[in-house]
Amino acid sequence: MEHTLSAIDPVLQQKYQRLLADLRAMGSLAVAFSGGVDSTFLLAAAKEALGGRLLAVTVRSASIPARECQEADAFCKAQGISHRFVDVDELSIEGFADNPANRCYLCKKALFSEILTLAEIEGIKAVAEGSNLDDNGDYRPGLLAIDELGIRSPLRDAHLTKEEIRTLSKAMALPTWDKPSFACLASRFVYGERITLKKLSMVEQAEQYLLDLGFRQLRVRMHGEGLARIEVPAEELPSLLTHRIEVSERLHAVGFDYVTMDLQGYRSGSMNETLTEEEKK
Repeated sequence: MEHTLSAIDPVLQQKYQRLLADLRAMGSLAVAFSGGVDSTFLLAAAKEALGGRLLAVTVRSASIPARECQEADAFCKAQGISHRFVDVDELSIEGFADNPANRCYLCKKALFSEILTLAEIEGIKAVAEGSNLDDNGDYRPGLLAIDELGIRSPLRDAHLTKEEIRTLSKAMALPTWDKPSFACLASRFVYGERITLKKLSMVEQAEQYLLDLGFRQLRVRMHGEGLARIEVPAEELPSLLTHRIEVSERLHAVGFDYVTMDLQGYRSGSMNETLTEEEKK
């Protein structure tokens, strides 16, 4: 992928060169590729550093919307990057469906174990994922599983923040440079409330409908068996209100009993707000 970073701040250029050096030192690499901002940037950098000694691996499951898998596949085809899907039934992971506070740990441990197995079969030396420096400041139990399994986190190692990754992605003409942040659909449920295939489908359909209406950064959180709490950026709340009748009708049609709007607006990881410090430990 052709790009020029000459207009980028020199310090950020140095971080990018450090990232490329780290990637080259790995020899060959499998990248856990979701198609989001961070993993797309990491994959593009890995291609520059390693050429054909690279494999993109995308998990396909009920908690990942079909559109994300399609976008990931399209990017790899356009860039000529080898791409494999790993199909995982997350609901069969012990403890996952009960949605405990460490659900993300249980899930990442299982998913990355699958990716490690695939990498070993393919003769690939290292596996990497796309968490960035900002992820160190939130409750992310999945990072513990990543560390335990020896998965590499090159963007964190290069001290790259989300904003810096977007800046570099734009300079590299990556289509994801301004893509809204996304988290798996399992993050839409109150801790301790059981996750089911039906609930995941309801949330996916509801969020896809709002995306089709033109909202970009959003979440549909589910409480109990049928209450939807819609989060969009605070400045977009008036727009959501103008669509309140059609949104309510559509979400009722996919199975929700009640449709609500969060007056605080969108915020990443809002379900973590109910956890105590002891639970986070």
